[in-house]
Amino acid sequence: MLEIIAIIAAILAVAIALVLILALRKPGTLRVTRTTHIRAPAERIFPLISDFHQWVTWSPYEQKDPAMKRSYSGAERGAGAVYAWDGNNNVGSGRMEILDAAAPSKIVIKLDFYRPFEGHNTAEFTMLPQGDVTNLTWTMHGPAVFMTKVMQLFINLDNMIGKDFEVGLANLKTITER
Repeated sequence: MLEIIAIIAAILAVAIALVLILALRKPGTLRVTRTTHIRAPAERIFPLISDFHQWVTWSPYEQKDPAMKRSYSGAERGAGAVYAWDGNNNVGSGRMEILDAAAPSKIVIKLDFYRPFEGHNTAEFTMLPQGDVTNLTWTMHGPAVFMTKVMQLFINLDNMIGKDFEVGLANLKTITER
């Protein structure tokens, strides 16, 4: 019996060591980007992103917990606007602050997650007009802490987060192309 326990312990130790080694080999940064083409001017899209009060109309995260607690502070919109949330396990808790809002082409947001996992990232929205279409890109990037690297061994974070970005961009497209 002792021999079986020793074999199981050795197998577990090797598996854990393998996971740790593989996690250490993952990139030190996380980057998720999605783009859509909207038949609307950037001036119509920009206010929906630069005003956190408008996010309830398009953000995929708002639909994941309708009972989520929200608070707004700082500027009404644009640079200095702050949005904090606390919700269920689907949305967790965190805080966003608009660092730069260069109308109508770019918005940079400091994004801090507190729960379920702590993370500190930057989100950027860029709007590039091309004729009667605006190319809207949503990017999130930041450091991949060790726990993020371990998660990436089992979950494709680009696909998981990217699906949410695709929903949000599709919502913005629907709203602005009316």
